[in-house]
Amino acid sequence: MAAQDFNFLLATDSYKVTHYKQYPPNVSKVYSYFECRRRKDAQFHEVVFFGLQYLLKKYLAGPVITEEKIQEAQQFFHLHFKQKVFDEDGWRRVLEKHDGRLPIRIKAVPEGKIIPRGNVLFTVENTDPDFFWLTNYVETMLVQMWYPITVATISREFKKILAKHLKSTSGSLEGLDFKLHDFGYRGVSSQESAALGGAAHLVNFCSTDTVAGLLMAQRYYGCPMAGFSIPAAEHSTIISWGRTREKEAYESLLEQFPTGPVAVVSDSYDIFKACKHIWGDKLKDRVTERSEDSALVIRPDSGDPAETLLEVIKILGESFGFTLNSNGYKVLPSYLRIIQGDGIDLKSIEEILVKLSEQGWSVENVFFGCGSALLQKLNRDTLNCAFKCSYVESVNGKGTDVYKQPVTDPSKGSKRGRLSLRKNSDGFIETVERGVGKPEEDMLVTVFENGTILQDYTLEEIRKNARLSEDDMAPAQHNHNELNGLHHKHIMNGVH
Repeated sequence: MAAQDFNFLLATDSYKVTHYKQYPPNVSKVYSYFECRRRKDAQFHEVVFFGLQYLLKKYLAGPVITEEKIQEAQQFFHLHFKQKVFDEDGWRRVLEKHDGRLPIRIKAVPEGKIIPRGNVLFTVENTDPDFFWLTNYVETMLVQMWYPITVATISREFKKILAKHLKSTSGSLEGLDFKLHDFGYRGVSSQESAALGGAAHLVNFCSTDTVAGLLMAQRYYGCPMAGFSIPAAEHSTIISWGRTREKEAYESLLEQFPTGPVAVVSDSYDIFKACKHIWGDKLKDRVTERSEDSALVIRPDSGDPAETLLEVIKILGESFGFTLNSNGYKVLPSYLRIIQGDGIDLKSIEEILVKLSEQGWSVENVFFGCGSALLQKLNRDTLNCAFKCSYVESVNGKGTDVYKQPVTDPSKGSKRGRLSLRKNSDGFIETVERGVGKPEEDMLVTVFENGTILQDYTLEEIRKNARLSEDDMAPAQHNHNELNGLHHKHIMNGVH
């Protein structure tokens, strides 16, 4: 059920309150859709659809209109506009006719599906002709889908890069789901952003420190525990011992957590001396007595990420030795690993992994953490997310396909008519416009109708939808590279 203290009537852009007065007088239906527009110069060419179920459960399901909320909105907007523009009578009819439930239908791609840019992801339409203006009233809230979609997409790009290098240097994908840890909780703008972004990352990985994301996955996606962490030090727990007692600080951590892995940030003073003289000498015996299940994970946290990590792994290899895996790459003893959580983004992680392999090291040795590049350094234009009307119907039942086509920016042209999403005969996904799609081929599923949620996806189902394919691990298929010619040719949107 929607949050009881949340007023849906106030969850829209101000100007939308006036739009019921602006449609043609005989309109009875408005049909709109959401997409991530395709651009030739885009960094990402496909997206992970995720997050709609949370918004529906949290804000739209059940009776969301009450007399009290109508009165609150009427008073608010009267003060805001300095005139009476709020449709008090219209909202009261929703309350009386539909018991405060929203008479709209939403059809959407199953969550977790990977969809090429430029395709419809969900559609919205009113189910009662009296409330045609409701379709685009919900745009403001639903377009906020841009955030979880973008985070899930970026997280999956990290996974593609990690998978490619892990497979090439180790011969397997073992441990892939734990290779990227979410460090982004403190770097986002709100608790809800942390929850949405944190859960979006968990579509692809099982490693996180963002508790809000775990709680969202638990409460809205049926997953008791979607991600895991380990005991870890921060700078305050190291420097509180004082500079002269750095070794004692590290030793205490090994004693406090004798079993299970433990991560220790080791750059408070000099990361290289800490690795060579403390971990690799004074505490070497304490480290070597640990097991694979109780590994010490050393964390650099400053300097150039690639240079620092490469120097650290070189020092550790000299101090603790290494073996060669079946692919001929160097692997530190199983009781010792590294996590690099500073300065990580899609560009730097690729650079680090390339340099590691060039110097003969397997990706088995390292884990990564990511904060702002995963959850915060993005916006609605990262994937060019948009919500547009494509079809209207009059009271006599006559339908009209509508669209926008700005002469100043053809990329902002919109789709026409009722839309469906299908796989064509070549296996590529495409949008069919003008209402000519076959219902049996349509990938869009009705997830919400008249206040009721009709589909309830679990995180397990979503993860299956988003899993990597062999093609995803090939360099030419990375989102941040250009699509190869064949693939690009067959992303055909707007089939008439």
